Amino acid sequence: MLISSWLASLFCWLILLTPSFAGDGVKSESASFVGGKACAGCHADQTQVWASSHHAKAMQEATPANVEGDFANATLVHDGATTSFSRAGDAFMLRADGPDGVAHDYKVAYTFGVFPLQQYLIAFPGGRYQAFGAAWDSRPRDKGGQRWFSLYPSETIHPGDPLHWTGRDQTWNYQCAACHSTNLRKNYNLAADAYATTWTDLNVSCEACHGPGSSHIAWAAARKPESKDDRSAPRADHANADMGLTTSRAPAGEGLWRMNKDTGIAERAASPRSRELDICAPCHSRRKVIAEGPIGGPFLDSYLPALLESGLYHPDGQIDGEAFEYGSFIQSRMHRAGVVCSNCHEPHSLALRAQGNGLCAQCHLPAKFDAASHHHHTQGGEGAQCVNCHMPAKTYMVVDDRRDHSLRVPRPDLTLSIGSPNACNSCHAGKSPEWASQTVANWFPGGRQTRGHFGLALHAGRAGAADAERQLDQLITDAAQPDIARAAALALLPAYLSPQSDAAIKSSLADPSPLVRAAAPRALAVSPSAAMIEAMAPLLGDPVRAVRIEAARALAGADQQAMTPEQRNAFAAAYAELFAAEMIDAERPEAHLNLGLLETKLRRGDEADAQYQTALRLDPNFVPALVNLADLDRMRGMNGQGANLLRKAMAIEPSNADIKHSLGLALVRQKNYAEALPLLREASELAPGEARYAYVYAIAINSTGAHGQALNLLEQAHKRHPANRDILLALISISRETGDLAGALAHARELAALFPADAQIRMLVLDLEKRQPQ
Repeated sequence: MLISSWLASLFCWLILLTPSFAGDGVKSESASFVGGKACAGCHADQTQVWASSHHAKAMQEATPANVEGDFANATLVHDGATTSFSRAGDAFMLRADGPDGVAHDYKVAYTFGVFPLQQYLIAFPGGRYQAFGAAWDSRPRDKGGQRWFSLYPSETIHPGDPLHWTGRDQTWNYQCAACHSTNLRKNYNLAADAYATTWTDLNVSCEACHGPGSSHIAWAAARKPESKDDRSAPRADHANADMGLTTSRAPAGEGLWRMNKDTGIAERAASPRSRELDICAPCHSRRKVIAEGPIGGPFLDSYLPALLESGLYHPDGQIDGEAFEYGSFIQSRMHRAGVVCSNCHEPHSLALRAQGNGLCAQCHLPAKFDAASHHHHTQGGEGAQCVNCHMPAKTYMVVDDRRDHSLRVPRPDLTLSIGSPNACNSCHAGKSPEWASQTVANWFPGGRQTRGHFGLALHAGRAGAADAERQLDQLITDAAQPDIARAAALALLPAYLSPQSDAAIKSSLADPSPLVRAAAPRALAVSPSAAMIEAMAPLLGDPVRAVRIEAARALAGADQQAMTPEQRNAFAAAYAELFAAEMIDAERPEAHLNLGLLETKLRRGDEADAQYQTALRLDPNFVPALVNLADLDRMRGMNGQGANLLRKAMAIEPSNADIKHSLGLALVRQKNYAEALPLLREASELAPGEARYAYVYAIAINSTGAHGQALNLLEQAHKRHPANRDILLALISISRETGDLAGALAHARELAALFPADAQIRMLVLDLEKRQPQ
């Protein structure tokens, strides 16, 4: 019998009032998935509003009721290729180039998404579903919609390219399925290279967020009224206060806010212990799956999120690539204050809690913030809308405008210093960043522009600034900065690593933030010292899986014999988790590339070879596997075979700098200098941002006796990479060899300024000073 309507209403009210989740409330050992239809009887109101949401329409069968696109013999011409869209009864068809480059007729199996665009999935052999490369613009016609368009309008993508709609980067089973369906199981078979994918609900249904529902249904059944007259008062059930939900809710006080009238900003009534972000983040983040954990379980136990990486984020953390919301939101002061997703978004309809500035007014007094004295624009106009300044939008997938969830204060001063965009110039496109910066400074003389920003350090790290190491070290140890920014600084540190950074790295190993601890191993040197291995080893037993596997990845190349028996056992356990994490994506050649690199570090050549061969079985043209297999052949003394692999890779990607550099080195080892030098030169020219390519080419030139040319190349590289130790050491060495002692001393002093704690460099400076002509 169904639970009473009174209890259903109470349950709904609790959802809205207390969106937080208890820190230890994940209980899924015995619960199983039952499907969203089993929830609808007791939760009719929630089901009704959910039915019109994007979650409900995340994936649907291709029926006349669900298909938005024009299949009435419509056509789309892109880059000389024509796609036609038609119907055969209730079947929706398209005709387009297939994997063989020949046009075929394909039946649409499912719709994917609904607004502002809808994509279509095509069934392929091996249980695959491929996302077609053209989509329907479902916006109104007066907004530019109601048309077919290419998702890659400025690119030519041929069959065989991973980005072609038939390629592996468009395979639904791997790329999209888990976040558009409920209880999805890929069921990939590596030997057959095939899927038998299953799901409970085709779309994002109740259990995608609330977890498997069988225990909750059993709880409801046990509380059924004993008689018709007993329906008004559900019986107490203190032994099962979580109502059988696999993710139980926090005490009500944690969901309440109180307005601070002095600041005009609401404050949480208690310290937040929310699991809500752990529920939303898996599908609203750029991340890698590392384990199949319970819904609502600790995010970093099942996922490894992308950091503030170039291409995904600007140096100051603003969105650049398609990074979704998590990485932005955890930068925000709102997140630190305890704001969670459902404070702004109704969790069933996904609608905003209020429209316009009313949404922000939930926590920010309008008298203080929705006023010209704050926003300095015409009241009620576009410039006075909170989101336009604090959540600027960027367009993805041609028509999909997405707002930056870092909820930041506009900083046009950072546009001037590090090139990040700013909301002011997004609207005032005809004005300069200098104008915007001065205007903001006039409005707020003591504003944010008077303070530092983590973006300055990340920019220094990306650009190779002379003081990059110092700035990164300071950011890593500054607990007031967002954890994701500090983690990103750790990932950038290896390019500048010196003993000066030991303190920052060691502090990060014991940081309270698991995101920082997970990034700490990335700062480890290729050949870490015994002291650093000893400091890193405890992370192998960290309570968070992401930390353990990253520690195992970093320590794979360490001398196992130098570890204690306890450390070796901890490494073996963590490595097993790392191996399993990579095999979750066993259908991807990248997974086997990663495993091959790990096996190489562990000096298991046959196992590494097998992983590279598996990657090439999945994709014979996967260049990284060819390059690394060639490097493995080099280590095994098979230089000729390795060079042949590199030639094959270069035929696939003739403009790839990595391949040219590797082949150049292989030919140097064969003493084929005539062919090697042009390849090393091309590599350095194709990738001027790679300091090592410039360094190696200059050293190779110097070995031919062209010392002046080598010095000139090194000086140019030094301008691009002023903090690079190898380039400075080469300048010192060649200058000294050619008799330019003054030049050698000048560069030695530069090096000493970069690494003041290095005793060998100080001795070098003293030696060169003694040698200077009197």
